[in-house]
Amino acid sequence: MSKRLDISVVVPLYNEVESLAELSAWIDRVARENNLTYEIIMVDDGSSDGSWEEVERLKGEYPAIRAIRFARNYGKSAALYCGFEASEGEVVFTMDADLQDSPDEIPAMRRMIIEEGYDLVSGWKKKRYDPAGKRFPSKFFNFTARVVSGIKLHDFNCGLKAYRRRVVKSIEVYGEMHRYIPILAKHAGFKRIGEKVVQHQERKYGVSKFGMERMVKGYLDLITVSFMSHFGRSPMYFFGSLGTIMFLLGGVTTVWIIADKLYKQFHALPLRGVTEQPLFFVAILAIILGVQLFLAGFLGELINRNSSDRNSYLIDKKL
Repeated sequence: MSKRLDISVVVPLYNEVESLAELSAWIDRVARENNLTYEIIMVDDGSSDGSWEEVERLKGEYPAIRAIRFARNYGKSAALYCGFEASEGEVVFTMDADLQDSPDEIPAMRRMIIEEGYDLVSGWKKKRYDPAGKRFPSKFFNFTARVVSGIKLHDFNCGLKAYRRRVVKSIEVYGEMHRYIPILAKHAGFKRIGEKVVQHQERKYGVSKFGMERMVKGYLDLITVSFMSHFGRSPMYFFGSLGTIMFLLGGVTTVWIIADKLYKQFHALPLRGVTEQPLFFVAILAIILGVQLFLAGFLGELINRNSSDRNSYLIDKKL
């Protein structure tokens, strides 16, 4: 049986034709200087600028390059998922293709995995070259993610990360969950999560593919990943419990209102009709919502247990 590669570098790319040659040469130089066997897995997420043709050219120059091409743009999470599936290295790295992540960080991050026993090491771009309008929302976003997840990372969205092989083979990245891989890893049982200050490079080519809308998406995704981590496999635990509580509160309140009316009627005390009391309608609403939430949990369980593999991406070509 052949020895496993030391590292795999997964590079999701979308219209980054100018930077690919420089990035490949940089990774190759770092690997050779540190005597690391390696592979570069480039995942072309439906580029339209000639990136795939450049990858094909680089494949002839660097045999360590492997490549996957999507038939259309699926997003970064899809690219990482397929890259993780294809990776064969003992330590798997991810980095963006825009040269803002430095391959020079690879040896030190690999040592943290191999020698210090971390399952995942996330980069922290402590000094950033992004505009202030992008930095400050990012800090607030990362603060919220730390509070919700309990993971003490300063930069959840840093593209430069290192993983022990079994981590990437165990987690499921889909939708827009690439921002929260540390959270997914933690809930999969990989709790040794570290951080390393890394150098942030100024963008040399092209333009950013992410706008301010990613902040809104980021918070929605944070809610989603928190819910999925706790209740993704058993939605009935959430919806069923909440529905049961609301149904019981509504039912008890309704019984109390009716019993109170009967008591006052029997003792000839002043009373109001049941339907004249706003609390009665609130109780009925609680009962209806409770039933609906319970049914939502039940349907969620049925869908979850009968769903096919959600990670189905149309791959156009492989190298």
